[in-house]
Amino acid sequence: MGEQKVSILKGGRSLQRFTRHLINDVEALNHMIENDWFEKDIVRIGAEQEMCLVDKTTFKPLPKNIELLEMLGDVDFAETELAKFNLEINLDPRVFKGDCFSQMESETRRNILYIQERADKMNAQIILTGILPTLRQHHLEMDNLTPVKRYKALMDAIDSQLLKDAYELRLTGIDEINIKHNSPMLEACNTSFQVHLQVHPGNFVQLYNIAQVLTAPVMAISANSPIVFGKRLWHESRIALFQQSLDTRSSNEHLRERSARVYFGNDWVRNSILDIYKEDISRFRMLISGDQEEDALQLIKEGKVPKLRALQVHNSTVYRWNRPCYGISENGQPHLRIENRVLPAGPTIADEVANAALWLGAMVDYSSTFEDITQFISFPEARDNFIKAARYGIDTKFTWLNDIKVSAVDLIRDEIIPRAKSGLKKMDVDEKDIEYYMGMIEKRTEKHVTGARWMLRSYNDLIEKIPRDEAVSVLTSSIIRNQMASLPIHEWHAPSAKDLEIYEPSKIQVEEFMTTDLFTARKDDIVDLVAEMMNWRKIRYLPVENDKGELEGLMTLRVILRHFLKMRKLKSNKTTTVGELMLKKVKTVRPTDTILHAMRIMNENKFGCLPVVKGKELVGIITEHDFLRISGRLIERLEVEDAD
Repeated sequence: MGEQKVSILKGGRSLQRFTRHLINDVEALNHMIENDWFEKDIVRIGAEQEMCLVDKTTFKPLPKNIELLEMLGDVDFAETELAKFNLEINLDPRVFKGDCFSQMESETRRNILYIQERADKMNAQIILTGILPTLRQHHLEMDNLTPVKRYKALMDAIDSQLLKDAYELRLTGIDEINIKHNSPMLEACNTSFQVHLQVHPGNFVQLYNIAQVLTAPVMAISANSPIVFGKRLWHESRIALFQQSLDTRSSNEHLRERSARVYFGNDWVRNSILDIYKEDISRFRMLISGDQEEDALQLIKEGKVPKLRALQVHNSTVYRWNRPCYGISENGQPHLRIENRVLPAGPTIADEVANAALWLGAMVDYSSTFEDITQFISFPEARDNFIKAARYGIDTKFTWLNDIKVSAVDLIRDEIIPRAKSGLKKMDVDEKDIEYYMGMIEKRTEKHVTGARWMLRSYNDLIEKIPRDEAVSVLTSSIIRNQMASLPIHEWHAPSAKDLEIYEPSKIQVEEFMTTDLFTARKDDIVDLVAEMMNWRKIRYLPVENDKGELEGLMTLRVILRHFLKMRKLKSNKTTTVGELMLKKVKTVRPTDTILHAMRIMNENKFGCLPVVKGKELVGIITEHDFLRISGRLIERLEVEDAD
């Protein structure tokens, strides 16, 4: 966040004081730019590695980042993230030349190994993936917020801006998700590999606009986040999920074109980095303030470089996918950076570094060719490319420079990779590094594979054979195994259900195996319709709900058969409604109840099904068929173990 100690701004004098510091910081930055205070003749790169912590047995999120950090001791590279099951390591900035990328990979690998050695002692495993496949909505309750004041302050500040009853996630891919959540914690789904490029104020505008253009194709070949809560959505679902997780606007406000705090941008940058800061200050309310204040203008008068604390705090609450950053180098000179926040964590460390090298090399080469890239592509086209790349990944078709229509594979293979190689050579990057990392990208285009494509193909195959909860566990265990073997994504094989050594469904929650694709009835429906529906769908139970989606009763095949037998004996043609026949007192379970609790209720009451409700709302159903499916898998596993 830039500032470790922050507090929520509630208005009044504290808001006014912070606002004054913010304005002064902008003026101070303008002075430093106009008077050429910034470091020059050197280009550095850097990165931040986010990761998930999972239980080695279940592969579910393990909320123990604080305990793990305590075990790490006095290290300066690791820190907490928003959720208790996430961590981040900060890589050292290094000069953009020579073996900088192999050094970046080595440092990342060394740090993760150091963490993993300590994590082993608590049965924990580090995994690099854009969105953890085993993650479920209940993992994102506020109980899993890392107990650090700045995170709580940020959550409270965002909540204070909420103009609707809940945060919403609506996304459609192969599957569809439409949920509400009670906090901004949905953001914690995302883990990324954020890459920094140092730029001079004189060419910031040129490079920032190029970054906006290149974001789409680089993301397309790097996508690694297709599964959210067991649903197959976008190839890079992080993009939509992050924006919607912090979207506090009400529906009618969208007509005002008020932007969400997570966004790509609204136009090209025309003059300087100040354009971005001024727009963000004008567009977005100040949420939090730092505990350390400075008089930036007074420091400027004294010839000292200010930290621009207020500006950095506000910038940390606006989430542009290409974020402008200000910092001070070890030599005491200020510098500017472009932070690429689009790249996901994983599939492996080497893949991440290859993604970074592709973007950084392309940035250099395009800047040597295009003084003003905005003359060759419109901003709406660049933003459209960005959304399409997030949705379709390597299968995207772009509108490229000069209005050329081109597939992601053709664009990356024929233009982006050659330009990236050229750019890396211009920066005197070692030929060995260039061939190694660009070779990985070439293999992805040749085999038409990314982390997202591998996950979707694997998951599609697995759910034809095993329950979804088991499938995401198999998927997660396979990702970890491939990462530990340091195999780049183009060498990964499809996983098998047999790859998961231990699977304990007794510990899973109802929401992880319930059926959510429901067929329901209303009280005013005629019984004949319900009978036909149950016959067509070959189901024995049909929940009855009202127009608000609230459970009102249950229709069963036995009830309907008894009704028709009675009508036959009476030789009656009377039209009967569902409301007259349905079971009104229905036992239910909650999504967060365990499978054992649900089984106990069904066994004790001789029920064949249990509706699942959240509050009064019907959200799913579990039947004896679901338990048979899980039991069948356990028997298969036991047979395999006995055979071994």
